[in-house]
Amino acid sequence: MEPIINTIERSAVKLTVEDFKSDQMVKWCPGCGDHAILRAVEKVLPEIGYKKENFAFISGIGCSSRFPYYVQTYGFHSIHGRASAIASGVKIASPGLSVWIVTGDGDSMAIGGNHFIHLIRRNIDVNLLLFNNQIYGLTKGQYSPTSPLGSHTKTSPYGTIEHPFNPGELVLGAQGTFFARGVDVNPKLMTEIMFEAAKHDGTSVVEVLQNCVIFNEGAYNMLTDKENREERLLILRNGEPMIFGKNRDKGIRLNGTRLEVVNIGENGITEKDLLVHDQHSKDPGIHLMLAKMSYPEFPVAMGVIRSAKSETYDDLMEQQITEIKAKSKIKCMDDLLNSGETWFVE
Repeated sequence: MEPIINTIERSAVKLTVEDFKSDQMVKWCPGCGDHAILRAVEKVLPEIGYKKENFAFISGIGCSSRFPYYVQTYGFHSIHGRASAIASGVKIASPGLSVWIVTGDGDSMAIGGNHFIHLIRRNIDVNLLLFNNQIYGLTKGQYSPTSPLGSHTKTSPYGTIEHPFNPGELVLGAQGTFFARGVDVNPKLMTEIMFEAAKHDGTSVVEVLQNCVIFNEGAYNMLTDKENREERLLILRNGEPMIFGKNRDKGIRLNGTRLEVVNIGENGITEKDLLVHDQHSKDPGIHLMLAKMSYPEFPVAMGVIRSAKSETYDDLMEQQITEIKAKSKIKCMDDLLNSGETWFVE
């Protein structure tokens, strides 16, 4: 992996996975997809190369939000839906920290929805890991903002009648500059995505499709089973044509204003007819279409879907403070106390 260029202080010694392992017992259920996500984070943190004390993990409430206990860094287990707000304050107050938010589909998009979209809109330089198991796991199986229409859960015994959020669509609708998607059964891809997220200057959102073995077992089986996943997942690589399938014989092309699946070699279609992924495009139009692709009409897009450059809240705030200080007549506390209307009381 290429080194990350950033102002955050780097470690003088090469850190390892063991440096980031906590001594706390991991209390997720055996088989839970969260374990694979934790392993991916433990692998990527040494590769990022910052000093260990310059990482901070902030979480809300939910199974995912136990995460700060399980990594040997600074962390804060906050309150339901408020991780984005707290992490924003941490980053603005301490720009020398690499701040990571760990949240779930309920924590981030239900009670935390307002904070979630405004974090993205502001483009604060933090990294958000969104564990999406399409259910409330910690509170024992209620439907969440991403539960598919018709899902039978403890709070929808006859099937949900709510249309679910697509996290990617929500991120891009909130002017997101970075969105990626991974799945818990592919830790290698997760590690690559997280490294790209850390490199990004601005708010990065990484959605991880994650299985809850107790309350939503098999939610993503149709995408992840070994027999079919190559036919149902599109792994995006920047600068490469969008090809998928066991035999690498299918692709995505733009037909007018819509994407379509085509078979390479049929009707004169070659790789040159396929879309080439440009994750850095300023225009989010294609990125939005990729984020919305769903099985069975399309394969589900995985990898970095969008990584566009834009000014960050952090940089704009520093710039504004510098400009105001340069123009201000007030240079110290005495100047402030003696500014404006002053008078003596006899």
